[in-house]
Amino acid sequence: MYDLEETIRDRRSVRGFHPDRQVPRDVLIDAIKLAQHSPSNCNVQPWEVFIASGAARDRLRNDLVQAVESGMPPSASSPMDTFINEHRKRQIACAAEMYGKMGIDRGDGAGRMRAHLRNFELFDAPHVAIVCMRKEFGVGVALDVGMWVQTFLLALWSRGIGSCAQATLRFYPDIVAKVLSIPDELQILCGISFGYEDPDVPANQARQTRIPIESNVHFVDG
Repeated sequence: MYDLEETIRDRRSVRGFHPDRQVPRDVLIDAIKLAQHSPSNCNVQPWEVFIASGAARDRLRNDLVQAVESGMPPSASSPMDTFINEHRKRQIACAAEMYGKMGIDRGDGAGRMRAHLRNFELFDAPHVAIVCMRKEFGVGVALDVGMWVQTFLLALWSRGIGSCAQATLRFYPDIVAKVLSIPDELQILCGISFGYEDPDVPANQARQTRIPIESNVHFVDG
């Protein structure tokens, strides 16, 4: 078990797992119980989480991969985020670091498509959590859910469990909802693939930097 500061500094996205190393259920439950202490406006605790393992995980992975490989477009209700200016530059730098470690050149379209497909293969993780909230909730509640996600990621890391939060897993909500029996009144915000890291996967050698606080923290004293 790490201390809090070490956990926050060391945690990173893992994009390659040992598929046959299941996280013991008692360890997973301990991490979830810790995440339940996340801050929540009016204590409504709005997160709804569906965790797929075993055969359910396999069905979800197979159906998502088939959808992508068949050319099915992402749902119009779950558009990709658009980044501009300095945020776009940071996005490009992030991709360059990851693709560089994977040996994928900028002009390698097939390699990039293969890397994209890995998202829907869940990076071979034995478990995936699908994080949802009710459709009538807005950005304020989404902030609560985001705090739950962060706490869960840290709780996993402190127990030696890697994870990767994935916006891409909301691109095919009908598939995910059908496989995991997610009620229609919920919207999918993201997925979290998790398990024990395979250090031999090249993508796991990527290391991302953080900008100085002066870039996006503004002190107003007067």
